[in-house]
Amino acid sequence: MALKHEPTAPYHSAQDALRVLETVARHSTGITDTELARHTTLSPERLTGLLRMLRREGYVEQGADGAYVTGEALTRLGSARDGEDALREKLQRTLDRLRDSVGAAVYISRYVDGEVKVTQYADSPAAPAVNEWVDFRYSAHATAVGKSLLTQLDHNGRRDHLARHKMARLTSRTITSDKLLLSRLEAQPPTVPVLDLQEYAVGTVCAAVPITAGASVGCLALSLPVEHAHRLKQAADALNRNAAPVLLSLAI
Repeated sequence: MALKHEPTAPYHSAQDALRVLETVARHSTGITDTELARHTTLSPERLTGLLRMLRREGYVEQGADGAYVTGEALTRLGSARDGEDALREKLQRTLDRLRDSVGAAVYISRYVDGEVKVTQYADSPAAPAVNEWVDFRYSAHATAVGKSLLTQLDHNGRRDHLARHKMARLTSRTITSDKLLLSRLEAQPPTVPVLDLQEYAVGTVCAAVPITAGASVGCLALSLPVEHAHRLKQAADALNRNAAPVLLSLAI
């Protein structure tokens, strides 16, 4: 399966954050922001934003002398014994915080062995998860999650998926023409969230943004009851801006 690698803003942010982390890790006794700027060639404004995010996520800590050292979260993720559980816990905390900040249920989904798989999500009574009335594996053509994952495949990968999964009409808005869907996927800019406006389920709208790390295809998504559809664009933009910490956790 070939991928379409068109880096998004979260991807660039995660890459820059990794550069900062690697530089901090090389200086076990600590490194100042001035030294970090020199080593990473990032602008002071850019570096300040990344350090704020890295501190919030627990990847770096700042000592009383102002120097930065690696944080506990990075140590746990790097541990062979605790790594997998630590990653799941870290992602869940990030999703919980994201759910509260955007006011919507949020999801991480991956494309695994040719299938759509929602691996983690965060919801609440105030931000209910979408009712999976049709298995997400068989409804990629209708969901924001599925369409976001398909946009990250090449043309043959998309055709292969659609050949294996019949495009059923789930609502009056569902696209059932593979030709129309493929043309829309091809035209989808990687920096713009993919939307589902009641195509999967009546009463629910969704948005998804790509979080591709290496050869792994993934996306970050949110869902809202249709009565909150007026908030979808703002929530989707916030989701896109906050995708970097998720992508960074997956890349470490």
